[in-house]
Amino acid sequence: MDFNQKDLDQIAALGISPEEVEQQISRFKNGFPDFNLFAPVEPGNGLKKLSPEELGAYIDLFEKQGIKNELVKFVPASGAASRMFKMLYNFLDGAISAEDPDVQQFFNSLKNFAFYDELVEVLGADASFAIEARDRKVVEALLTENGLNYGFLPKALLAFHKYEAGKVTKAIDEHLVEGAAYAADENGVVKLHFTVSAEHMDLIKAHIARVKPVYESEFDKTYDISYSVQDKATDTLAVDLNNVPFRKENGELLFRPGGHGALLKNLDAIGGDIVFIKNVDNVAAQWLIKDTVDYKKALVGILVDIQNKVFEYCNYLENITEPGEEFEHEISVFLAEKLGYKLPESFAKKTSEEKLELLFKVLNRPIRICGVVESSGTGGGPFWVSHNDGTQTLQLVETAQVNLEKADQVAILNASCYANITDLVCGVKNYKGEPFDLMQFRDPDTGFIAEKSAGGKALKAMELPGLWNGAMSDWNTVFVEVPMTTFNPVKTVLDLLKKEHQG
Repeated sequence: MDFNQKDLDQIAALGISPEEVEQQISRFKNGFPDFNLFAPVEPGNGLKKLSPEELGAYIDLFEKQGIKNELVKFVPASGAASRMFKMLYNFLDGAISAEDPDVQQFFNSLKNFAFYDELVEVLGADASFAIEARDRKVVEALLTENGLNYGFLPKALLAFHKYEAGKVTKAIDEHLVEGAAYAADENGVVKLHFTVSAEHMDLIKAHIARVKPVYESEFDKTYDISYSVQDKATDTLAVDLNNVPFRKENGELLFRPGGHGALLKNLDAIGGDIVFIKNVDNVAAQWLIKDTVDYKKALVGILVDIQNKVFEYCNYLENITEPGEEFEHEISVFLAEKLGYKLPESFAKKTSEEKLELLFKVLNRPIRICGVVESSGTGGGPFWVSHNDGTQTLQLVETAQVNLEKADQVAILNASCYANITDLVCGVKNYKGEPFDLMQFRDPDTGFIAEKSAGGKALKAMELPGLWNGAMSDWNTVFVEVPMTTFNPVKTVLDLLKKEHQG
């Protein structure tokens, strides 16, 4: 592209090279390759389903070995919560009326929201009348800066739950509660890391400063909390529908955040031995968190159990010159049954040196233990995927990564009985205790292109390989069925009325 000097200065200020921008434009023109689904996972074939006895055994392993690791709870908490209130914005704009079923549910159930008392205080003496009349001023008081400003705040700082004696907790508070229950090390230190947008950083830090000593006292734990923002160098160029760089009214190029896949750099930088990953809005009222705590501990137990064997194999392979057929078979079975990696048929034709190199390379990778839930008709989820070199691996796949014009791919997609819930426990160090360079285990061919708009004009935007799919494509993967009670996301304001949030 013929970028002018102003363009080049703008690109440099973001920490991006012109060559990277050229590659992004090429992606827009050529797209990303589709995944080749081989089969959905099922218990015993790519999916681990725990019996009560196994659950207990893995929790014990967490208590004996897992807790001795440096544990970190990583919570993506960036961005405003405005999408939660799309329905209410439509009501304010007049696009829908007070007769809309969702608007009616909002007003009829207003007293059940944790933010109700605060909202009434803002509305003052007119509160009862305004609520009864379905007045727009109620929604304005909730969303705008003249009221609670929920349209600007991040989800992390929204009131999610209300308990006895009027105690109200924000979404971020529930992560402190969860962290104390399953992410404390043997010294009682709970390490949490929040990725936060720059505009919300001061607000979140101020809130944490208020509540941190309260929870430390309540749970007799010490919180070690850190923060980061998404690197601007992970922003991606937007283009128009003809793949020409999109420009704002002032003539500047439009760059957009690269999606949650951009957080791989943040994850790579936090350290730790074992990292929990869970979205900020996926929390339940505290009376319901026992399953969450038990299964988080069990996922760590599964990770530790697998790491013990992987590290043993790596140490052995490092010190031999020829694996031998019996040992090759043992590892190939372990890879397929425990780490979601099936060797290609061409493996048998390789030399001993090549076999040794491949086995070591496949074993010596980061490990992710992914909780998934039973679900039908969701589209994306956990699958066996075939690759060009003949291997098959376990991957979290989004519907957008599948060629929906191929009947066999649609059939496999629709046959899936499980869904991804972004509930991961990650082993990010190798058999020598050294941190992996996580950027080396991503697949740059697994990004997304979506149609968006700016200033009323259509554009195409690119997201980097997602944090829990493309950015972890080359990790060893274990899928574990977890109870639906561990999956309580809040995507719209009405989700807060579900029983999981009405403790």
